[in-house]
Amino acid sequence: MASLNPVQFFREVRQEVGRVAWPSRKETLITTGLVLALSALAAVFFLATDKIIQLAMSLLFGFG
Repeated sequence: MASLNPVQFFREVRQEVGRVAWPSRKETLITTGLVLALSALAAVFFLATDKIIQLAMSLLFGFG
C-alpha cells in the first residue's frame, strides 16, 4: 500500500502541472468568445421554440 507523504505528493503535483499544455491568451479569448456566442444562440433558439409552442397551445386549447 502506498504511503501518504505530503511532500512527495506536492512534488508530483508540481511535475504534472509542468507537463500540462496551457492554452495561449489568444486561444483562451477565442474559445471564451465562442462559448458566449453559442450560449446566446442556444438561448435565442430555446426562446423562439418556447414561444412557438406557447402559440400552438393557445391556438389548439385556447390558453397559454
